[in-house]
Amino acid sequence: MKTLSINSTAKSFKTILWALPIFLACSCFASQNEVVMEGEFKPAWESLSHYNQAPDWFRDAKFGIWAHWGPQCEPESGDWYARDMYLEGSRVYNIHLKKYGHPSEFGFKDIIHRWKAEKWDPEKLMEVYKRVGAKYFVALGNHHDNFDLWDSKYHNWNSVNLGPEKDLLAGWKKAAEANGLRFGVSIHSSHAWTWYEPAQRSDREGPQKGIPYDGKLTKTDGIDQWWDGYDPQELYAQNHDLGRFSLTDDGAVHRHWRWREGASLPDEAYRQAFLNRNLDFINKYSPDLVYYDDVSLPLWPISDVGLKIAAHLYNKSIKENQGRNEAVITAKELAADEKDCLVWDVERGVPPTIQEKPWQICTCLGSWHYDRGIYDRGHYKSAATVVRLLTDVISKNGNILLSVPLRADGTFDEKEEVILNEIAAWMAINSEGVFGTRPWKVHGEGPSYAASRPLHGLGFNESDYRSSISQDIRFVTKANLLYAHVMAWPKEGESSILLKSLAKESELYQDEVKSVELLGHNASLPFSRTEEGLQVELPQNVQFNDISLVLKITPSN
Repeated sequence: MKTLSINSTAKSFKTILWALPIFLACSCFASQNEVVMEGEFKPAWESLSHYNQAPDWFRDAKFGIWAHWGPQCEPESGDWYARDMYLEGSRVYNIHLKKYGHPSEFGFKDIIHRWKAEKWDPEKLMEVYKRVGAKYFVALGNHHDNFDLWDSKYHNWNSVNLGPEKDLLAGWKKAAEANGLRFGVSIHSSHAWTWYEPAQRSDREGPQKGIPYDGKLTKTDGIDQWWDGYDPQELYAQNHDLGRFSLTDDGAVHRHWRWREGASLPDEAYRQAFLNRNLDFINKYSPDLVYYDDVSLPLWPISDVGLKIAAHLYNKSIKENQGRNEAVITAKELAADEKDCLVWDVERGVPPTIQEKPWQICTCLGSWHYDRGIYDRGHYKSAATVVRLLTDVISKNGNILLSVPLRADGTFDEKEEVILNEIAAWMAINSEGVFGTRPWKVHGEGPSYAASRPLHGLGFNESDYRSSISQDIRFVTKANLLYAHVMAWPKEGESSILLKSLAKESELYQDEVKSVELLGHNASLPFSRTEEGLQVELPQNVQFNDISLVLKITPSN
């Protein structure tokens, strides 16, 4: 038997001592889960229904800005890149081949490695967002690509370990708080299980026919690669059989969104990991708002994970706010009773009428992830479209969450800067008629009032408002004041605005009108009230912008 020397024994002992904390940390990591905070709210719909409606800070805010920004911005080819790059023959697949190579050799994990966010300055960006008028800011926490943008305790594929090597949520939160904005986080990763399924495929034709893409790689495949030590299955979550239709039908992911029609169902480990990751960022960053890109709640109805997250956030908010629940959770396509539990988010859409409870539209200047093609073609929403959309939304008891696409380096482009400056200029004059307002008895009048299109699924019915005219009016109130948003300046030769809803003897407005003011103008305006409506004379040669104007109506009592 070989006898160890004193020196070799000491070295072995030191090695054991050095390795012991790592072993213990790994053991704890593997065995411990986050604890759902107990309190007034339980993880059940009936209990969550006591939420009733959003807190006043959200109702007053009206306007938020969203940085829908992550590694999918690196190729500058638009939203859902991490999925579409695996769809043989698609636009993104062809872009990927030309720019990076075949997805069997250069997958989305390698896009993450390329993304560095080298010019990201959250303080500078937040100053702009505040000047534009945002009252809350939402950062992307992760997308369907399953890459966490914070110092994630339960997910190794995160922005501290890889890519930018920065805690992005921490930077965003610090900047938001420094500028007096409420802070939110959006989470989209519950669907990674099915969303990434094309990564299991291979080309069906051509020189690389049958060569698998990188979606089934494992940790052992990474030896001597840049991702050595990282398990691609933690990112792609594809160690499972494909759902029904997923092998050949690229649209199956939409039918599987509610975990129906033959969707492959996530295993318990995936569900627990999702719960841990969500409780982790909530505990670390205490967001005022959490946006879920899910119908009802994440993983519902196959799991109660989403219910646990909601109960945890609400209970945590009550504890931190002297017994008041100040938290907001938004989700999509909510049933009527679910709107008692959560705030309804409508993607790129506006309901046709005033909603009983506060809600939110999420929309974007361009594509959700940065798309150089939209920039080149000049296809951003104009400032006028954004402002008129905001006007329509607040008249129906809603908020607007506007995504301003950031380039991979963390900056917005000069065309977006022009749009933001134009919105800021409008807000500098008219914000009084936006923030802290509530809907009136009717949301508006005019041609566009009756032209609302029905919602399609999650939303997707927003107008571009380019055809707005001065007869298109939207109303909001604040205290005893009524604000009439005139969605376009009168045409040349027109010198007055007629508000039909304020006609003499109108049941909608029974008070006498004391004064009418044009926001931004320092004198009251002449007016008359007849059976046709309230006729307001505008000052000559006054037009502050190319977008719209707001009239402030004060009653006599």
